[in-house]
Amino acid sequence: MSTPSASNQPFPATVGVLGGGRMGAGIGHAFLVAGAEEVIVVDVSEAAAQTAAARITKDLEASLRRGKIKGELSTWTNRLTTTVNVTAFSRCGLVIEAVPEDMTLKVESLRRAEAQLAPEAWLATNTSSLSITDLAGHLDRPERFCGLHFFNPVPASKLVEVVLAERTGEELAELSPRWVEALGKTPVVVKDAPGFASSRLGVAIGLEAIRMVEEGVAAPADIDNAMVLGYKFPIGPLALTDIVGLDVRLGIAEYLESQLGERFAPPQLMRDMVARGELGQKSGKGFYDYPES
Repeated sequence: MSTPSASNQPFPATVGVLGGGRMGAGIGHAFLVAGAEEVIVVDVSEAAAQTAAARITKDLEASLRRGKIKGELSTWTNRLTTTVNVTAFSRCGLVIEAVPEDMTLKVESLRRAEAQLAPEAWLATNTSSLSITDLAGHLDRPERFCGLHFFNPVPASKLVEVVLAERTGEELAELSPRWVEALGKTPVVVKDAPGFASSRLGVAIGLEAIRMVEEGVAAPADIDNAMVLGYKFPIGPLALTDIVGLDVRLGIAEYLESQLGERFAPPQLMRDMVARGELGQKSGKGFYDYPES
């Protein structure tokens, strides 16, 4: 059980997150409960920053209710800063970028963050598929940069994919898995390749499941049950696609198709659902209905 007092963790005392959406807020929460002295979340507007603060506060409240952490809520939230001012990263020893999966946006965001960092600070990206080596090529200190691919929902997920680029330095290659372990999660270390390990395999299964729906092979629930009951998947590939977001998975599939060929071509059903706004849980409808979303 974690306490509000900062503990001697291997990650830097002050950790920054660029982007306070669901993933960014989850990453901020993970470092707070693991003992970071301060977590700084930078977002694009005051409204977005306030939403990020509310998300992290809600996750902290849940952690307190479940007994994962102890103490007063205010003691935990006092160590959280949300702002629109990227210069706040100047006091961070580590910044993790968690903006949407767009190469141009990622490059712009990483360069903005890197410009604020002290020379000894570390920088990471939460991309789920984009090339870490390509992103590093736009940075001034690529040896201090790697991928830290967290999974949604971050508080409950036990996995972080550590992705090492061609120019990631040896020190960072040694430190980054230790950071993940200090968060109470398991690191999987992979070299930079399209889709890494998790997205490449996960998307391949998800795309085939969507093709089966498209071809009328079986209903979504039956396809998911086949994998859950027959192959011991914790969740079916279509339900997981709804959680991740069909738009997110479509973007990943298009990128993998450009890098690995037509076996990752998105099914037309997937494109049609995204065009209709059927994005999964966040829109209230995907392969399943979510009336409370």
